[in-house]
Amino acid sequence: MAPSAAAQRIVIENCAIATVDADDTEYASGYLVVADNTIESIGAGSAPQGLENVVRRIDGTGHLVTPGLVNTHHHFYQWITRGLATDHNLFNWLVALYPTWARIDEQMGRVAAQGSLAMMARGGVTTAMDHHYVYPRNAGDLSGAIIGAASEMGVRFTLARGSMDRSKKDGGLPPDFAVETLDGALSATAETVDRFHDASFGSMTQVAVAPCSPFSVSTELMKQGAELARAKGVRLHTHGSETVEEEQFCKELFGMGPTDYFESTGWLGQDVWMAHCVHMNDSDIAAFARTGTGVAHCPSSNARLAAGIARVPDMLKAGVPVGLGVDGTASNESGELHTELRNALLINRLGAHREAALNARQALRLGTYGGAQVLGRAAEIGSLEAGKLADFVLWKLDTLAHASIADPVTALVFGAAAPVTASFVNGKQIVEDNRLLTVDEDAIARATRDEAQRLARIAAQG
Repeated sequence: MAPSAAAQRIVIENCAIATVDADDTEYASGYLVVADNTIESIGAGSAPQGLENVVRRIDGTGHLVTPGLVNTHHHFYQWITRGLATDHNLFNWLVALYPTWARIDEQMGRVAAQGSLAMMARGGVTTAMDHHYVYPRNAGDLSGAIIGAASEMGVRFTLARGSMDRSKKDGGLPPDFAVETLDGALSATAETVDRFHDASFGSMTQVAVAPCSPFSVSTELMKQGAELARAKGVRLHTHGSETVEEEQFCKELFGMGPTDYFESTGWLGQDVWMAHCVHMNDSDIAAFARTGTGVAHCPSSNARLAAGIARVPDMLKAGVPVGLGVDGTASNESGELHTELRNALLINRLGAHREAALNARQALRLGTYGGAQVLGRAAEIGSLEAGKLADFVLWKLDTLAHASIADPVTALVFGAAAPVTASFVNGKQIVEDNRLLTVDEDAIARATRDEAQRLARIAAQG
């Protein structure tokens, strides 16, 4: 849609630009013109002359401009349980932490969401998502608290409304008091979609249907969850093939591996994305490619929980959409996505493809356009192109940390974490010099400590 005659314009000039478009177009020195909330033009050299209603000009000398980062998997509530169970594999880690997580309430959920979002946004994330699946009885409006925090922060957001109905008594991992009923989970999920999902172009809030995982969800919840999502026209998200223990669990309980189980329940398709997908064989990857099922790759969390190395190069070669995820901060205490660009590249080079696994530009694509694909928003975000939404980041690369790296994309991915001079969402600046403009970071830090201590006291009381 063409900007109106009264559109207000922001001009960024004299910067290196990595567009991450289909041709990986880059400019050693170029410009970006924003009209209201969309990108009007982009190119090499100086911005066009005679632009009207220019309200701001930014000299981008020493900076690289990229699309905003897109986070495709997270659990915000874990922000207030960081640093626990640090030497556990996935199943033991879950068993250790579920009893604490099952005590969260609306205030804890709001503060944890604020902390998780703040760490990502100040590090270049412009689109975030949260897979929230812990809904204790009488905990208050958790979904509303999370979405409210994202709105306050000014980031584009997808809430993956999760659920669990398979507890210990049914052969699952969560304690019995930590799960919902089948009907309760489906009803609450439908209500969340109706209340919050905005399917329009440029939407700031969307909702996905997201039963937690095969080992915490009944087959009926998986099947009816998929039916609900498609009836509502929203996307589907869950955990898949994260560990060898999960694969064994699926074979013992369902008589098949995770991918075959997902297909049997309607959980493969272009409207689906899975978190992790570490233990995928050739047949699994082919099934994801054939159906267009996406993957949220979470390298730091996979390493933290000793899950393994996902076959990302093979997925990309097969045509599987792949984005990056922070995952919950109880398994990735940094809570940052920009560090995942580097970690994705380095960890994948420990796999079978070694130095040919990923390069810097592939890593940047995973964190931007790949994430937009996985969230179903590649027509709106993920690359810098005329007509797309003005979600972008100015990375400062002229300091000591990157001084001797000539290529800016290499500097961003291989080098130390680059400072964010400015981050824009929908044409509005939300970060300046690594500080959030929309919220009080220090107040969030204080609230984080208070709510983490309160949760620990409640959990200790049993």
